[in-house]
Amino acid sequence: MSDNRIKILPENIANKIAAGEVVQRPESVVKELLENSIDAGSSEIDLIIKKAGKSLIQVCDNGSGMNEDDAILCIQKHATSKIKEYEDLEAISTLGFRGEALSSIASVSQFEIKTERKEDEIGTLIRVEDDESLTKLKGSYPKGTSISVKNLFYNTPARRNFLKTDATELKHIIDTFNKIALSHPETHFRLFNDNDVVFDYKTGTLENRINSVFADNMLDALLPAKENTDLFNVNGYIGKPSLLKKNKGEQYLFLNKRYVQSKQINHAVFTAYENILEKGDYPFFILFIELDPRRIDINVHPSKLEVRFEDEKDIYNIIVAVIKRSLGMHDLVPSMTITPNERGEEKIFFNSYVKAEKNDFSDRPKSSSPSNYKKEYSDSEIDQIFSGIPDDLKGNASLSNMDMPIENIFEKPLPKTQERIFQSNQNEETSAFIIQLHNKYILSQIKTGLMIIDQHVAHERILYEKIKKKYEGSSAFSQNLLFPITLELDPGKFNVVKELHSYLTKIGFDIKFFSKNTVVIEGVPEDIKSGHEEKILMEIVDEYVINFREKKLDEIESLAKAYSCKAAIKAGDSLNEKEMRLLIDQLFATENPYVCPHGRPIVIKISLDEFDRRFGRT
Repeated sequence: MSDNRIKILPENIANKIAAGEVVQRPESVVKELLENSIDAGSSEIDLIIKKAGKSLIQVCDNGSGMNEDDAILCIQKHATSKIKEYEDLEAISTLGFRGEALSSIASVSQFEIKTERKEDEIGTLIRVEDDESLTKLKGSYPKGTSISVKNLFYNTPARRNFLKTDATELKHIIDTFNKIALSHPETHFRLFNDNDVVFDYKTGTLENRINSVFADNMLDALLPAKENTDLFNVNGYIGKPSLLKKNKGEQYLFLNKRYVQSKQINHAVFTAYENILEKGDYPFFILFIELDPRRIDINVHPSKLEVRFEDEKDIYNIIVAVIKRSLGMHDLVPSMTITPNERGEEKIFFNSYVKAEKNDFSDRPKSSSPSNYKKEYSDSEIDQIFSGIPDDLKGNASLSNMDMPIENIFEKPLPKTQERIFQSNQNEETSAFIIQLHNKYILSQIKTGLMIIDQHVAHERILYEKIKKKYEGSSAFSQNLLFPITLELDPGKFNVVKELHSYLTKIGFDIKFFSKNTVVIEGVPEDIKSGHEEKILMEIVDEYVINFREKKLDEIESLAKAYSCKAAIKAGDSLNEKEMRLLIDQLFATENPYVCPHGRPIVIKISLDEFDRRFGRT
């Protein structure tokens, strides 16, 4: 008698163990069977589900079918028609290739295949019995292949007990069904659940399939993203900011038509959306990447969801550039309508699905006559407009002017530079009207109706992008104070200010440190209003702590958001017409004039059609 403690497992037990890698739940079976049908060249695929796949999963296709020998071999371990030698692993062009799926599924279910090739007059039925013996029958069957998986995990009760509720398992099945249907719009897919037709996706274009899977007007909420490079091609759609979600699951990435998950690609898309996203927001996207199979490794895990790229850094940078360009080439301003609800009550709705016209930034307030109005301004000109530091302080100042309100900045004669900016020719066409509403919102006529701008978040966006550029360049100019401000801080704030010293210097603060938690402010950025230096610095520190320590933003991002929020003009600040026009011009010169750094909308529109409807003109 042998004393060996290590033994070779019987094949039936080994198969049941291996099945745990491939078949984790009914959705895993659906994925493997649908992918096999696609690899078989099917133009029509039906998925039939009963009891969320626990009782029955059946996939019927009109693909190439199999002869008798192939039908028997396909359920054997490591049997595949997709690869023949090691080199084939480096250039996989099919969805399946490992030769594990059918054998694993058959080992944990009551399994049946009916298949017939187009050129054959008779087909084959293979049934795997409870004792794993194989039954073979000949007969006439529909052209293609039908695979039935009954009573999944019936012989591994522990695994069956770990399955979730029928609703949860069905949700996973539908999710996988839709992902595969999205990646193959040229194929007709149908899903039956307990004899009811749940989905019927006709053959069509990617755009047709997107509308079928999501909503009829889904494309109106999306922006196209496309680029062909020597390394790879990318094509698809990304969501407008109105489609930002608070949960994952709305990111669809397909690599050579295979749904995959890639932290690198996801991070690239998130980076491109940059400050549109708040912590916890997730952008919607459907992206198809076509890449030489030899440059990727899809054979990381039996589920084939993970992928590794050979040129990871280059792909990352290209994806960031493509998404940024797509966002930058479209007008994303939402339109507001007033619509009755089901009870007849009128409610205000934001129409997130208004078509965006490529490169159309003309639908915005006119500044002045084209021949006399300057469209771009230097930093010094901007600083003169939005700085709260009176001009007197730059020369022979008097302390009585320290608290000059923003609306009074232009009551004094304008410097020559500003006079040139705002001079208008009386003989030219006058600019569109522009007014301030309750010292909070700027209302202006545009060619399609009325544009409403939140003045605080608009200035916040301007300052945010200005600060980010200062970090990339040399240190900013600091406006020296006539009388330095001495602050006694608590140890916590003193340490934060000290920790941020280099960053604060970069944006224009000149701060000196002394013993006993004392700091002296000797200079401030041009954007900070005089008389508010201490208050704004402390607000920036408090906001920074929230952004960095609670929201987990990096130092530069945290400080840029904190500074732009606290230094921006506030709701309640009165602006004159020149300031409002300059604010609008600067807003539309930013990379993203639609949302503030915290994700709040800056601009909305009300169309002339809406006004006409409200006044009975339609």
